[in-house]
Amino acid sequence: MADAGQVPQRLRVTVAVCTEPGAVREWCGDMPAGAQLVDALRLAGCDVTALDSVGIWGKAAPLTQVLRDGDRVETYRALRVDPKVARRERFVSQGARSAGLFVRKPVPKR
Repeated sequence: MADAGQVPQRLRVTVAVCTEPGAVREWCGDMPAGAQLVDALRLAGCDVTALDSVGIWGKAAPLTQVLRDGDRVETYRALRVDPKVARRERFVSQGARSAGLFVRKPVPKR
Protein backbone atom coordinates (compact mmCIF):
# COMPACT_ATOMS: atom_id res chain seq x y z
CA MET A 1 0.00 0.00 0.00
CA ALA A 2 1.35 3.45 -0.95
CA ASP A 3 2.00 6.20 1.59
CA ALA A 4 -0.52 9.04 1.79
CA GLY A 5 2.08 11.57 0.57
CA GLN A 6 3.37 9.41 -2.29
CA VAL A 7 2.36 10.40 -5.84
CA PRO A 8 0.98 7.48 -7.89
CA GLN A 9 2.81 6.55 -11.10
CA ARG A 10 -0.46 6.12 -13.04
CA LEU A 11 -3.73 8.02 -12.68
CA ARG A 12 -7.18 6.52 -13.15
CA VAL A 13 -9.25 9.17 -14.97
CA THR A 14 -12.80 9.28 -16.36
CA VAL A 15 -13.72 11.58 -19.25
CA ALA A 16 -17.41 12.42 -19.76
CA VAL A 17 -18.30 14.10 -23.06
CA CYS A 18 -21.75 15.55 -23.69
CA THR A 19 -22.25 14.92 -27.40
CA GLU A 20 -25.85 16.17 -27.61
CA PRO A 21 -28.72 16.94 -25.22
CA GLY A 22 -29.38 13.88 -23.07
CA ALA A 23 -26.42 11.90 -24.43
CA VAL A 24 -23.13 11.44 -22.56
CA ARG A 25 -20.20 9.30 -23.68
CA GLU A 26 -17.77 8.15 -20.99
CA TRP A 27 -14.22 6.95 -21.33
CA CYS A 28 -12.16 5.50 -18.45
CA GLY A 29 -8.45 5.00 -18.63
CA ASP A 30 -5.02 5.24 -17.06
CA MET A 31 -2.74 8.19 -17.64
CA PRO A 32 0.81 8.94 -16.50
CA ALA A 33 1.28 11.05 -13.36
CA GLY A 34 1.50 14.76 -14.19
CA ALA A 35 -0.96 14.52 -17.10
CA GLN A 36 -3.07 17.59 -17.82
CA LEU A 37 -6.77 17.96 -18.54
CA VAL A 38 -6.07 18.50 -22.25
CA ASP A 39 -4.14 15.19 -22.38
CA ALA A 40 -7.16 13.28 -21.05
CA LEU A 41 -9.47 14.91 -23.60
CA ARG A 42 -7.13 14.07 -26.49
CA LEU A 43 -6.72 10.48 -25.30
CA ALA A 44 -10.52 10.15 -25.23
CA GLY A 45 -10.66 11.35 -28.85
CA CYS A 46 -12.14 14.82 -28.25
CA ASP A 47 -11.53 17.74 -30.57
CA VAL A 48 -10.20 20.20 -27.99
CA THR A 49 -10.66 23.22 -30.28
CA ALA A 50 -14.43 22.59 -30.60
CA LEU A 51 -15.21 22.51 -26.86
CA ASP A 52 -17.21 25.29 -25.18
CA SER A 53 -15.95 24.70 -21.66
CA VAL A 54 -14.44 21.92 -19.57
CA GLY A 55 -14.11 21.09 -15.90
CA ILE A 56 -13.33 18.53 -13.26
CA TRP A 57 -16.17 17.17 -11.10
CA GLY A 58 -18.56 19.99 -12.13
CA LYS A 59 -16.15 22.88 -11.58
CA ALA A 60 -14.65 24.81 -14.49
CA ALA A 61 -10.93 24.18 -14.98
CA PRO A 62 -8.29 25.32 -17.48
CA LEU A 63 -6.93 22.88 -20.06
CA THR A 64 -3.56 23.07 -18.30
CA GLN A 65 -4.97 21.76 -14.99
CA VAL A 66 -2.87 18.85 -13.70
CA LEU A 67 -5.03 15.79 -13.03
CA ARG A 68 -5.21 13.76 -9.83
CA ASP A 69 -6.06 10.11 -9.39
CA GLY A 70 -9.83 9.55 -9.63
CA ASP A 71 -10.65 12.83 -11.41
CA ARG A 72 -13.70 13.02 -13.67
CA VAL A 73 -13.05 15.34 -16.62
CA GLU A 74 -16.26 16.76 -18.08
CA THR A 75 -17.13 18.78 -21.18
CA TYR A 76 -19.99 21.24 -21.17
CA ARG A 77 -22.14 22.54 -23.99
CA ALA A 78 -23.25 26.16 -24.13
CA LEU A 79 -26.79 26.82 -22.93
CA ARG A 80 -29.21 27.60 -25.75
CA VAL A 81 -31.63 29.44 -23.48
CA ASP A 82 -31.03 31.39 -20.29
CA PRO A 83 -32.66 29.33 -17.47
CA LYS A 84 -34.36 32.44 -16.06
CA VAL A 85 -35.93 33.25 -19.43
CA ALA A 86 -37.09 29.63 -19.89
CA ARG A 87 -38.73 29.68 -16.45
CA ARG A 88 -40.58 32.93 -17.24
CA GLU A 89 -41.79 31.51 -20.57
CA ARG A 90 -43.04 28.33 -18.87
CA PHE A 91 -44.86 30.43 -16.28
CA VAL A 92 -46.58 32.50 -18.99
CA SER A 93 -47.55 29.45 -21.08
CA GLN A 94 -48.96 27.52 -18.08
CA GLY A 95 -50.86 30.46 -16.66
CA ALA A 96 -50.57 32.13 -13.30
CA ARG A 97 -53.02 29.77 -11.56
CA SER A 98 -51.27 26.53 -12.53
CA ALA A 99 -47.61 27.30 -11.85
CA GLY A 100 -45.30 28.37 -9.09
CA LEU A 101 -46.41 29.86 -5.78
CA PHE A 102 -49.96 30.48 -6.98
CA VAL A 103 -50.95 26.84 -7.32
CA ARG A 104 -53.74 25.78 -4.98
CA LYS A 105 -52.38 22.73 -3.26
CA PRO A 106 -54.68 20.28 -1.53
CA VAL A 107 -54.62 20.50 2.24
CA PRO A 108 -53.57 17.18 3.80
CA LYS A 109 -56.23 15.56 5.94
CA ARG A 110 -55.33 14.83 9.51
